[in-house]
Amino acid sequence: MIGIYKQNIRHIPCLFVVDEKREKDPLPLVIYFHGFTSAKEHNLDTAYLLAEKGFRVVLPDSLHHGEREKGISAEDRMLSFWDIVMENVKELELMKHTLDEKGLILSGNIAVAGTSMGGITTAAALTKYSWIKGAAIMMGTPKLTAYFRFLIDHVQKTRKIPLTEKEIAAAEEKIQQYDLSQKMDNLHGRPLFFWHGEQDTTIPIHFTEPFVEDAKGFYENKDRIQWIKEREQGHKVSRKAKLALADWLGNYSDANHFKIG
Repeated sequence: MIGIYKQNIRHIPCLFVVDEKREKDPLPLVIYFHGFTSAKEHNLDTAYLLAEKGFRVVLPDSLHHGEREKGISAEDRMLSFWDIVMENVKELELMKHTLDEKGLILSGNIAVAGTSMGGITTAAALTKYSWIKGAAIMMGTPKLTAYFRFLIDHVQKTRKIPLTEKEIAAAEEKIQQYDLSQKMDNLHGRPLFFWHGEQDTTIPIHFTEPFVEDAKGFYENKDRIQWIKEREQGHKVSRKAKLALADWLGNYSDANHFKIG
């Protein structure tokens, strides 16, 4: 039976989803980040599917989300979007070290995944941590700088952004440090799964599809990149996508072994 356990990793509220008979055992790990304005509980269905494949799945609440929302206004949270992404990347390392110290990770086998903002977080993390063995990006994009400019331009069409041009330039420079599309050498042949809806207007597919095609040039084994798009789907992960993700990661794992990397 799959169990759901609520506990903090340091200051980060998390849900652990894992076979209850193996709750204390070292297992391959998936850390799954939720999207903007979402929360850890909203990805329980995906976590369940992955736990059935033999993973321990950790669902954290991001800064200003879920149990960490703490009354922040919608506008302030929107302005904090990129700070949240970068904080996720920092906290990912903290979670990894904490779980490793507790002996809960099987042979250092860790995959990172996420939806929308969580997918952007996943791509950003790949620029920083070579210990990530595989990753899944669900309707996110690795082209962080281009997407940053898209958001700025989109907002400026309707209202004035409370940032100076100098502040916008400084933010863009900081975001570039996490831009996987500008750091393709950091892929290191790691297995990657991408899913995107072709009707997505929140993160349009053109921010992801060209990256996938370019990334294949860095892989001897093209099968290590899985790319799925759905013609009629918008900015919502379909059941088909969730099942495909679980099957894909499951092909690299069973209850005792994790073959990614």
